[in-house]
Amino acid sequence: MLRKAPGIGADVVIFDLEDAVAPSRKEKARDAVSSVLSDQDFDHDCEVCVRVNPDSVATDADLAAIERANQLDAVMLPKTEGASDVETLARLLDEHDLDVAVFALAETARGILNAEAIASADPVAALAFGAEDLSADIGATRNPGLEEVDTARQHVVLAAAAAGVDALDTPYTDIDDLDGLREETQAGVGMGFDGKQAIHPAQIAVINQAFTPDNEEIEWAKRVLEEREVAEAEGRGVFRVDGEMIDAPLITRAERIADRARAAGEWASDG
Repeated sequence: MLRKAPGIGADVVIFDLEDAVAPSRKEKARDAVSSVLSDQDFDHDCEVCVRVNPDSVATDADLAAIERANQLDAVMLPKTEGASDVETLARLLDEHDLDVAVFALAETARGILNAEAIASADPVAALAFGAEDLSADIGATRNPGLEEVDTARQHVVLAAAAAGVDALDTPYTDIDDLDGLREETQAGVGMGFDGKQAIHPAQIAVINQAFTPDNEEIEWAKRVLEEREVAEAEGRGVFRVDGEMIDAPLITRAERIADRARAAGEWASDG
């Protein structure tokens, strides 16, 4: 399953050594992940991440098992509650000679309140949100619309944006409810998330589609970016597209649409 994971269409696959593994099987899981990541024949065209255990002793054991990995791009730190947690992980990564990015997972009350400091810590490249653990931590009742964690969810987006790192939305746990997944993912796109965590291959296509701009958005973005070049050549900072006044915020939106369309292969060649 580990070897097949890169073929499911995700931008990043995360090999989990934390909650998905029973305590009695941690060593076997470490051996399995280490075997795959150190294999030169492990074929993948996506980023590969390992979610480690948050306790520093367990984290050290996790990193020791994968320190010879030649196929690793990032480490995810669950239950991150402050910048000091990231600093501890960074020190352990250095000790194990692992030069990889960190995905910090904010999924406790303390982690949400410290999200800005976490997102700004080196070497964090993404701030991820975890609704399930947060709900348990604060004693909230889970609702399909995520109303009970909406404030925390938006706070993660704001903290990530302020730090200039990616914001990753919470997983959708009902694997069979693809309509619900689509609705929640589209809401996350509208909130400003850069990606969404998935827990089953069947969810990937729905998530990718939600983050891919539609033809109308792409054509609008192309017109904006084309008119921007004309306006810049004429020394104008504001211009009109389809009767709408376009300034810096809308140009940023057009650039974001263009980036996502290119990533999805839906943007025609610029040249």
